[in-house]
Amino acid sequence: MLAGALAVVGAHVAAVGELEALRQRYPQAPLIHKGKALTPPVVNAHTHLDLSKLGYYQGPYTGFIRQVIANAAERGVEAAQLGLAKLQAAHTGAFGDIVARDEGMEYLLLESPLPGVAYREVLGTNPEQAGEIFEAVKPKLLAWKRREGRVKVGISPHTAHTVSAPLLKKLFEFAALEGFPLQIHLAESPEESAYFRDNTGPLAGFMAPFNPSWRGLGLSPVEYLAHLGGLGPNLTLVHGVQVNENDVQILAQTGCKVVSCPRSNAGLECGSFPWELYGKYHLEVALGTDSLGSSPDLDVKNEALFLWQQVDPRALVRAVTRGGYRVLGLEAARITRGTPVSQVQSW
Repeated sequence: MLAGALAVVGAHVAAVGELEALRQRYPQAPLIHKGKALTPPVVNAHTHLDLSKLGYYQGPYTGFIRQVIANAAERGVEAAQLGLAKLQAAHTGAFGDIVARDEGMEYLLLESPLPGVAYREVLGTNPEQAGEIFEAVKPKLLAWKRREGRVKVGISPHTAHTVSAPLLKKLFEFAALEGFPLQIHLAESPEESAYFRDNTGPLAGFMAPFNPSWRGLGLSPVEYLAHLGGLGPNLTLVHGVQVNENDVQILAQTGCKVVSCPRSNAGLECGSFPWELYGKYHLEVALGTDSLGSSPDLDVKNEALFLWQQVDPRALVRAVTRGGYRVLGLEAARITRGTPVSQVQSW
């Protein structure tokens, strides 16, 4: 990897380039080592700020879901405020957040000092209630969209197994028609794959009371969404760990994007994100921390550092900068001549 550098004059960047080239242009300038990377403000593309009061959990994926449900009373605006403060303390430039409650959306639209996308979470496993759930959330989404400013509004069908097929279809069609970006948790754990394949494993037992008619489809989660017609350039998959080459080809052909949350995946025994496979098909990848319930902090730079010895650092730096901005549909921050030094992060 080439050694990159910045030439700084006063409080602004004067030049960007390779270290040796800049040393020739500025031979009298002192050389100051600043760590592994110099970047514009980084992007945390997937958070659950309203879970910031949840205790840090490590263990099987289904156990984590049970913990989230058991601690539902801890969710709310106060937790989101705590999480947003942690993003600011980590010098985050933009964020993507899954918002579970209306008051959380109101808070982010009115109060967030950071740009980002707030994806309103939608759940509902009963196909017979799909119309009712959709009609309840539709006018709220449209009203929030009219008030967009620093924070944009998106939709998050929670997962493919907690949202019925009819409700998924309604949300996908509505999002495409009205221009809402989407984030969905998908292909996260081996338990999820077993559930979709043949309705076996711990997740099958957990989901049985909520969806007793489920029998398994012999499909991967990605194939299932493709079958529903939900894949496209406005959809971002969160996690995307349990995929094969056919899945990634489908995602690439439909223009989907991906957010990886490596420390959460490690802690919840989900497996490792296949960076080389996604790179082979040129998918845009961003990084996220997930929540404080499944990650030790909300500093997305630590997600990159967690993988620094295993993954090409260039891919990681791109994921927390340009990749993150692109996944969220925001204008990418760059370091160029004239950039204030205060906008440069070293880590």
